[in-house]
Amino acid sequence: MPSVTHDDAPPLADLMPWSVAPPRLGRGWPTGPDPASLRARWDALMKAEGPDREALFQPTRSRTLRSAVGRLPGHSAGTQKLVRASGRCPEPVRVLHAPFDEQWLIPDHRLIDAARPELWRVADEHQIFVTETPDTPGPLLLATSLLPLLRPGRIRPLYRRPGGAEPNLAPGLLDHLASRLGLSPTPADLLAWTVTAVRPGLTVPLTADPELWARGVELGHRVLWLLRRHGDRPKLPGGRRPYVRAPLPTRPLTLHYDRDEEALLLDEGRISPVPPQSWDFEVGGTRVLEQWFTARTADPEPGTLEAIRPTTWPQAWTSELLELITVLALLAELMPRQEELTVTAPITAQELRTAGVLPVPEAARRPASVFDHHEEGPEGQFALI
Repeated sequence: MPSVTHDDAPPLADLMPWSVAPPRLGRGWPTGPDPASLRARWDALMKAEGPDREALFQPTRSRTLRSAVGRLPGHSAGTQKLVRASGRCPEPVRVLHAPFDEQWLIPDHRLIDAARPELWRVADEHQIFVTETPDTPGPLLLATSLLPLLRPGRIRPLYRRPGGAEPNLAPGLLDHLASRLGLSPTPADLLAWTVTAVRPGLTVPLTADPELWARGVELGHRVLWLLRRHGDRPKLPGGRRPYVRAPLPTRPLTLHYDRDEEALLLDEGRISPVPPQSWDFEVGGTRVLEQWFTARTADPEPGTLEAIRPTTWPQAWTSELLELITVLALLAELMPRQEELTVTAPITAQELRTAGVLPVPEAARRPASVFDHHEEGPEGQFALI
């Protein structure tokens, strides 16, 4: 993390004031690493009747087969109570299920204990969600273009409205930075600086040095590109690119890293070269590659909907694993540059208070409330926003 000679760096919670608790699913089966399994799980639920349907659904205090809830914003799943529902599975959507683990979710409000509709309302191709991670070795913040399901940290959308409108920033912050830097920073520039400069305790040292700002923003945009995997696919230099050297088994059960050979072993399958930095990469005290593998191979409870899953290892998972190894290696290469960033000419929280940027108005901590569309409520009724 960057070094700084003062203790008055503004908190992230003041710079990006609107935050939302992460969604709480309440049951695991509506998510999974491949969409075909989710459709099959839905079909199995729809075919079941009475107590069998209830057992498969896994009711909680927040959701049962008789819960009456509205439709998720931006999606077309039904609103009929699941006790008598039928029909096809809502089209699964891509989500960030765990750090660096992109999976799929059935976007049906009836299946999710706490969906956080305010996040769904602003989720589009312009949005970047910032997620807080536990204050342990590894990134303090992650960023994603997908709806994040990560727990327990707060989620801070970059924009308060769809279409990249109304940045979720302290009012007047960008104008103050522009006047001090002699530049015109965008919301994405400030986010890039934030993921680069954030330090333990989730404070964000700011600088009035335009050259330092430019270096930090450039580095941060590179980090954001890797976190979001947005646009061109990341690649390591030719001799360092990981490849499948021995075919992966149809259903690997174990994952092992050979540090001497820089090889990732999935049973008798072999991927190399895999840099030690990729294998050692942790978020919240958990090794990312191990967590990703376990999510695809752990034995589910028999008779549950989670037990409906691929019978063999899909080729798509191998491609995702190779890209994940690459992303982690490239991010690890950037970490020393982030740690070497020494913030000079600081813009302190006191300066922001004197300028009237802080404290932020309470309205900035609440979601925007005016939208130009209707949302379907329970049993087909329309809800007004």
